[in-house]
Amino acid sequence: MKREIIITGDGSKTIHIPEWNEQYHSKHGAIQEAYHVFIKNGLSLFSNREIAILEIGFGTGLNALITNIESKKTNLKVNYTGVERYPISLEELQSLNYLEELNATKEKLFFNKMHTSEWGVTIQISDDFSLLKEQKDFSEIKNTNAFHLIYFDAFGARVQPELWTEEIFKIMYDALKEEGYLVTYSAKGSVRRAMQSVGFVVERLPGPPGKREMLRAQKKF
Repeated sequence: MKREIIITGDGSKTIHIPEWNEQYHSKHGAIQEAYHVFIKNGLSLFSNREIAILEIGFGTGLNALITNIESKKTNLKVNYTGVERYPISLEELQSLNYLEELNATKEKLFFNKMHTSEWGVTIQISDDFSLLKEQKDFSEIKNTNAFHLIYFDAFGARVQPELWTEEIFKIMYDALKEEGYLVTYSAKGSVRRAMQSVGFVVERLPGPPGKREMLRAQKKF
């Protein structure tokens, strides 16, 4: 499908798919959404330790970039796994403006290395950040008791409802360690019920700009 670069509400860019009228990040602000959903309500729950993170929908790499920036502030060592079926092109990557908008041009080497690293191989991007990119469907994830935190950043249920089912959330539940968290921008009732049906304890939280609510789920026994 055709993809084009657009500017979102906070000045940061994202990729838009006209056929679906869907974006990789919120049109109200790509960076604002990433910070609110995945950092404020996910990563900030951890400090002074080593953690494993799974991202569902690696996409532009924005969430991984911000995670690297913010993890340094709380003494986190991050082992990051990003799953993406259709990686973006280098041309699309060069059109994004995250480093400039984040005032993080010093992270250019990290950002480029993250995107040019080989798929299917764990790469030590920096002393405190390793990355494994896997090109596959989310349904093919087989990890068990492996992650402390999941960033669930798939395309919305309106365009890909099959990604927001009990089957997928059971895979997510199994992949998490006990007491681990899953955070997502979605707040749909059907999504919340699918999470609860596989064992998650789910809470509604205030959403990022343009959304009233989001969801955070925890694996508890």
